Amino acid sequence: MPLILSGNVASATAGAYEVANSCRFDDGSSAYMTFTPSGAPTSARIATVSFWMKLGNVGVNGKIFTADKTGGAHANTWKILTRDANGTLEIQQDVDTSNAYSLRTSQLFRDPSAWYHVVVAFDTTQATDSNRIKLYVNGTQVTSFSQEDYPAQDLDLDLGASGEAHDINRDAAYDAAYWDGYLAEFVYIDGQQLAPTSFGEFDEDSPTIWKPKNVSGLTFGNNGFYLDFEDSAALGDDKSGNSNDYTTANLAAADQATDTPTNNFATMNPLDIFYSDATFSEGNCKVVGDNTKYAAVMSTIGMSSGKWYAEFKCTDAGSGYPMVGIKGKHPTSNGDGPGSATDGYAYYGYLGYKVTNAGVTSYGDAYTDDDIIGVAVDLDNNKIYWSKNGTFQDSGDPTSGATGTGSAFDLGAPSSGFYYFGVNQEDNAGNGTWDCNFGGCPAFTISSSNADADGYGNFEYAVPSGYYALCTKNLAEYG
Repeated sequence: MPLILSGNVASATAGAYEVANSCRFDDGSSAYMTFTPSGAPTSARIATVSFWMKLGNVGVNGKIFTADKTGGAHANTWKILTRDANGTLEIQQDVDTSNAYSLRTSQLFRDPSAWYHVVVAFDTTQATDSNRIKLYVNGTQVTSFSQEDYPAQDLDLDLGASGEAHDINRDAAYDAAYWDGYLAEFVYIDGQQLAPTSFGEFDEDSPTIWKPKNVSGLTFGNNGFYLDFEDSAALGDDKSGNSNDYTTANLAAADQATDTPTNNFATMNPLDIFYSDATFSEGNCKVVGDNTKYAAVMSTIGMSSGKWYAEFKCTDAGSGYPMVGIKGKHPTSNGDGPGSATDGYAYYGYLGYKVTNAGVTSYGDAYTDDDIIGVAVDLDNNKIYWSKNGTFQDSGDPTSGATGTGSAFDLGAPSSGFYYFGVNQEDNAGNGTWDCNFGGCPAFTISSSNADADGYGNFEYAVPSGYYALCTKNLAEYG
C-alpha cells in the first residue's frame, strides 16, 4: 500500500479539526484563481504562505502561487516540478531579468497518494540570510537545497503588492505553467513570519503524523486571505474577513472535492503502471490509455479487509475491450491487465464476460461508452460483485455475506497482501478512457448523489449496505 505522508489516518481521532473540502485543479483545463490587491500590504518584507497539496498529474511542471511584477517579470513563484524535473519544490523571485533569490529543494515530492503541507515564511529584515526564507513540509523545516540563493536584507517582496495580479495555479506573468492536483486550506498571512505550528500539529497518538489546525483565528493582515473552498458556487471566497476574494477561471462546482488532508480518498496512481503511456487528469480520476498497452492502472490505496465500493464510467470503450476490477499485485508486463494473474479479477465489456487468469466466462451484460460500472469488493467474505448502471449482474447481492449470492468470484489471497482497484489501458486500435470515482471528487457528472452509510463519497448509484468509500476515515474504522 502506498505511503500516506500526512495526518490522514490519524484524522479519525475524536475531536480533531476537520477539513471539509479541497479544490481540484486540472492543468488540461487551464484552471486557476486570481486576485489583485488594491491597497498597500501590512508589510512589503514579511509574509507567510501555507497550503495543503495532493499531486495530480505528476508529469506537470506547474506553479502553485505567483505574483506578477509590473513590467512582466514573474515573482514569488512556488513551483511543483514533478516527474520530468524530479519532483522538487522551488521558491523564487525575479527582479527585471535577474533572480533576486531562488531556493530549489534537494528533497523530492512526488507521491500522488499523499497530502503534503507546505509553509513558506518570509522576513527579509533578518540579518541571517537563511532566516529570510524558511520552507517547511509536513511540519519539518527543509534545509537541503540544490539551489540556495537567499534575498538581500530588506528586499521588498512582490507578494501582496498593490496592483499586482496574484494567481493560484498558474504563472501570473505569462498565463501559463498550470499546476495539477488538489489544494486545501490555502492561507496568506500579510505581515508575519509564522511557524508551521500556526497551521498544523503532530498527532498526539501518532506523533509522526502531521495534521491541520483551525486557522480561522489567525491575524491575516491587510492583503492576507484564507481559502477553504467550502462554497462550491464561489470557490475563491476569502474567509479571513478581508473580502480578498479570488476570481475563478475554468473551475466548476464539480471541482469542489471532499478529498482532504483529514480524509484522503483513493485515486488512480500514475506511478503504479507498467507503461507510462496512459494520460491522467481530473485529479488522477480520469485515465486515457494507450492503444498498444494492456497493462492495468491501479488505485493509490489498497484493501486487505472490509467492504468497499467504487464506480468507473467507461467514457470511451476504445476498440471494445474495456476491463475493470481488482488486482493483488502491480503489473509487470504489457499483458498484465486487471483480469490477469491468480489475484486479478475483471468484468469485461466485450460480451459481458468475467475474467481471471483461468480464462473468460459468461457473466453479465456487455457494456460500452458511458456505462457506469460499480465494483463492490467484500474482503470479509472474499467475494466480488459488479453492477452496470446500478443493476448488479448475474442477480448479484453484495449484502448476502458468506452466502455470496451472485458473486462473480471467490477471491483468493492477494500476493501483495492488498487488493487494488484497477482498469486496463487499451489494446488493438483504440485508446480507452475511464472516468473513475472513489467518492472524493468524481471525474464524471453525478446526477443523483449517493453517499455511504457514514456520509462519505459522492456516487451515482446507491452504495450497497455495509460497503464504504475507499478513504482513510473509513479505513481507520473498517479496514
